[in-house]
Amino acid sequence: MNPAARYAAAIEILDKVLGGAAAEKVLTNWARSNRYAGSGDRHAVRDIVFDALRCKRSYASLGGADTGRGLVLGGLRRAGVAADAVFTGAGYAPPALSEAEAGAGAEPAGNAALDCPDWLEPALRASLGTDFAPVMRCLQSRAPVYLRVNLRKTTPAKAIAALAAEGIETQPAPLADTALEVVTNPRKVQASKAYLDGLVELQDAASQAIVAALPLAADQRVLDYCAGGGGKTLAMAGQAAARFYAHDISSARMHDLPARAKRAGVKVDLLGTPALAKAGPFDLVFADAPCSGSGSWRRAPEAKWALTPDRLAELCAIQAQIMDQASALVATEGCFAYATCSLLEAENAAQVAGFLARHPGWTLLSSRVLTPLDGGDGFYIAVLKRLR
Repeated sequence: MNPAARYAAAIEILDKVLGGAAAEKVLTNWARSNRYAGSGDRHAVRDIVFDALRCKRSYASLGGADTGRGLVLGGLRRAGVAADAVFTGAGYAPPALSEAEAGAGAEPAGNAALDCPDWLEPALRASLGTDFAPVMRCLQSRAPVYLRVNLRKTTPAKAIAALAAEGIETQPAPLADTALEVVTNPRKVQASKAYLDGLVELQDAASQAIVAALPLAADQRVLDYCAGGGGKTLAMAGQAAARFYAHDISSARMHDLPARAKRAGVKVDLLGTPALAKAGPFDLVFADAPCSGSGSWRRAPEAKWALTPDRLAELCAIQAQIMDQASALVATEGCFAYATCSLLEAENAAQVAGFLARHPGWTLLSSRVLTPLDGGDGFYIAVLKRLR
């Protein structure tokens, strides 16, 4: 595919996403329906689509329309690329620009320039303070690719060398001792021997920093209450030789965890809901709760535009319920850690304050806020101790 054909494909995909379809599903279906597109084409089209979704509002302003065509046109203008060199109508290129399109578009201002939904701006500004605008600008760009070194199998220095031998250059990331930033060839990671042998896992550096903040010890019984695919379960297992358990309200989300644990060389016991109460109490319960995902909008930009006030209120109610349920599984003198990948105070410190008001037998030991300005995703963690 030539560059213009890639943009044409991105326009088609973006129109479906703007119509309500999930970007990943549309991209997968497009690739299956266009077998002639090589891996380079697929990656290029994906990058165009996700860049447009991260900057949907500003690109729509520059392109003059909130359509796939408008977003691609806005992206070209933002990059300083001559749009008429792409919109030629020749071969598989997008049709030539109309006179109206050629003259449409305006430089975005205010929240549009920051690609921030208007209704969220007051809450984000209150939560982030003077970092509001810098964080929103950071969310307009792609996130770095980070790896977690599995300390059960290797050291950071050895992992760097093993990856370099396969043409993947990495460097230590300051957020966590186990974190490596991929400098070259990130798309080669999952096919590399270092990855397949369990020396490294793909994991955001801030996510690793959250795990590093947990009070883990070798003799503990540790439960990951909202385990999902088990990334943080495995990160915890890489930190301490404790006994680890994983639970998720949807057991299907943990489908890949046994294979991942085997590759990592660790043991994790999966607990369904019926077995959960009988398995407790635990010395440490960790709950990375469902949230707005505002800290990870660089990776999942659709979520920024899909979030609504009603959905945020629903998430806050779910978080409070999870805190009440998960903390009940903690032994006396044990710890409960609550985390989100949210930038919003309502999902973070406000939830902890509400929990402490409902449960006087607990105390806050520590908390930490990370934003994309720190290098990884935005995250929040609070560690609480049960006194009685």
